[in-house]
Amino acid sequence: MSEKPTAVRVYLARVRTALADLPASEIEEILEDVRPHLAELEAELGEGARVEALIERLGTPESYAAELRASGGYPPAGEGATQVITTAAAPSLAKPRIALWGLVVCAIGLALLAFGAAISVDPDVLLGLLLFLPVFLISLALLLRGGVEPVLALPEVGWVRTTLAKGREQDDTGKVLRWLGSMKPAWWVLCAVVLLAFGVLLMMRQRSAVLLLPFLLVAGAGIVWAGPRVRGDRRLLWLAVPVSAFVIGGALGGFGAAVDLISNRYSPPQSASYYPSSSDRYGNEQLTYGGQEVENVYAFDAEGRPLTEVYLYDEQGRPLALTRYGCERSSGTKEKIGEDNRFPRPKIEQGVTDSQGNYNGYNGSRSACREDAGVPFSAAIPKVTVPPSASATPPPTTSSSAPATPTPTK
Repeated sequence: MSEKPTAVRVYLARVRTALADLPASEIEEILEDVRPHLAELEAELGEGARVEALIERLGTPESYAAELRASGGYPPAGEGATQVITTAAAPSLAKPRIALWGLVVCAIGLALLAFGAAISVDPDVLLGLLLFLPVFLISLALLLRGGVEPVLALPEVGWVRTTLAKGREQDDTGKVLRWLGSMKPAWWVLCAVVLLAFGVLLMMRQRSAVLLLPFLLVAGAGIVWAGPRVRGDRRLLWLAVPVSAFVIGGALGGFGAAVDLISNRYSPPQSASYYPSSSDRYGNEQLTYGGQEVENVYAFDAEGRPLTEVYLYDEQGRPLALTRYGCERSSGTKEKIGEDNRFPRPKIEQGVTDSQGNYNGYNGSRSACREDAGVPFSAAIPKVTVPPSASATPPPTTSSSAPATPTPTK
């Protein structure tokens, strides 16, 4: 004996019929989104709820299907053929394709930049965002000008939808996809929290990173507002996707940095030897002492006076050439200016200046950098007492007598 269909199943069957002109994969996606809401409503109405009760709350299945069409950006029923003809007659898919792949490139770029900034705890890495800004603006302009429908009609988008629809039909992948779908509300809040934590982490490392906080706060508020509305307005994907990619990249980079920190903390201490072992971010060898990197070397003479021109070599006569840094004046950041073995180097100090040019002032807002060529400490050179040398004793002289001349015998 077959089980009697529930009110939700009957209602959804009529909704499916009203959406029959749409692709099967898109129908499944629409129904998958509304099925939990209808199940909650049926439970609220109580056991034995009838279809009529659902119609009183939601309207007829046909009108409900029309609302779903409008929120998803689909054409009204009966205009599908006209829409297909219009799409087929489109002269080119170049603009919607640029809009789509511009979004994809920006998302990948943001994820990589966030990963690099988090794993190195260096906000300067995020200056690479300026490279992707023109791509994003072009993509967004094409989207706003041409609409989201040509982008959704691209073959690659259709392939993605078909693949997801097939995945939902399988047991294992279907459970995973449904679980991910149920986590959407929490994901947008998590994105906002991660963005704020990301900004605080960078600011703890470099005070100039405070300039990023307003942008991260705006992005966090935007994702909380736009995330739940993506289903109804696909244009909001141009905000949700890049921010989500940035959060994922930053989370992975932060996890990697944490693992590296923990492994270094619990690794056995190295012997206090002075040798070039690790490499800096430019690929040049970095001096280490006692397991810690050494960026500068100061030398003093026997009277405690600092030496300003010292060139370091190892026992084989090889120069200990390290990366030399200087200040990039326009951006106020530290940059590589070469490599050599001359010490000591100027100390590079990074900070901020205010409108009056005060360095690290209370109202500092602009990144600044300065070089300090002085010696930050004084050295007390211990006096070594040379023991008096032993008195030299002349070596004993040995007298050598010439042999006697024999006297001839007569």
